[in-house]
Amino acid sequence: MARIQYQDLYHLVVLPMYNEPYEVVKESLDSIANTNYPKDRLIIVLATEEKAGSEPQATAQKLSAEFSPIFTHFVVTAHPANLPGEIPGKGSNETWAVQETKSRLIDKLNIPYENILVSVFDVDTQVYPEYFGCLAYNFLTCENPQRSSFQPIPLFINNIHQAPALARIVSFSSSFWQMMQQARPERLTTFSSHSMPFKALVEIGYWHKDVVSEDSRIFWQCYLHYNGDWRVVPLFYPVSMDANVAPTFWKTLINIYKQQRRWAWGSENVPYLLTGFWKNKKIPWRSKIYWSFNLVEGYHSWATNVLIIFALGWLPVLIGGGGFNATILSYQLPKITRDIIGLSSIGIVSAAILSTVLLPPRPGIRLRQYAWYILQWALMPVTLIIFGAIPALEAQTRLLLGGKWRLGFWVTPKSR
Repeated sequence: MARIQYQDLYHLVVLPMYNEPYEVVKESLDSIANTNYPKDRLIIVLATEEKAGSEPQATAQKLSAEFSPIFTHFVVTAHPANLPGEIPGKGSNETWAVQETKSRLIDKLNIPYENILVSVFDVDTQVYPEYFGCLAYNFLTCENPQRSSFQPIPLFINNIHQAPALARIVSFSSSFWQMMQQARPERLTTFSSHSMPFKALVEIGYWHKDVVSEDSRIFWQCYLHYNGDWRVVPLFYPVSMDANVAPTFWKTLINIYKQQRRWAWGSENVPYLLTGFWKNKKIPWRSKIYWSFNLVEGYHSWATNVLIIFALGWLPVLIGGGGFNATILSYQLPKITRDIIGLSSIGIVSAAILSTVLLPPRPGIRLRQYAWYILQWALMPVTLIIFGAIPALEAQTRLLLGGKWRLGFWVTPKSR
């Protein structure tokens, strides 16, 4: 297949919207409008939900009137409520929005599908000026671009100065994890805001409309459909999103827990993938074993590793009885735990320093506030248990029980 020329490339940008306020969505659209990229090659889709009511629809129309003069193609869609075979969420909304845009705009303009890149952003995602140029360069120069997704680094920093300490730690921890994943692209899957070829999206039948974790599921859909011929290209370029902040401290903690539980619900991909591997005989066994182990081990570690380390030093001594307590192992366990925690502190200190470097500028910020931003990382062990292992355990237990225990899509509230 001949390489696509830069001037023929279109970017279809989908922003799923529920009931977010005007200010949040406007900031995201402003960031796209300020990118260094031809605006006639951007197709902006504001994907609203009918069930959200009339106020978000009015907000969408207001934004359309404001930004249509800037973008040659600006589309507003309204995903109908209670369609059969769907659960309310991003996947069903995105599928409706892209199908509507395809019939209303793309097919009428006869734009070749292979000339379009789809970028799906959370509605609070703000892009930096060279994002679409960076994406276009990677798409036009990578090996087999029509079989690749493209993943930027998500930085949860838009409102980081308004976030309480625990929320800041959770937000930066999520960003650092994605940074590490970019350094090992052989294990990288799609997460949150990402991009992929439109032609492939049409061929696989769009996003599944009955899942919560559509951002990671789309990778596995492509991987199975193309018999393992799918990869994620790291962009090494960031996009910024909101930290999880609510009007009150306790509401913020509740929302962080719910968000982490929803992310951990990505374990629903395990049975989907294993079943797909069983049915698909064209994917090499080596690839099946590699991805199966990484996926299962990843979700298992998420839910258990921190708790194991936390209990390693004292729980065996407490319940082992006199016979165990007289052994050399019982004597060494606290020392082993101390050494493990000591090594992990290197990562915590590094994260504390890097987090201050990534802080967006804020007028009037003082040196002592930067000192507090570093010292707050002492709370990380607490966040790893309360906002890491426990929500992951709950999500996986609910998935195991099924039925009424299954999670639906929870929309993270956004505010300014």
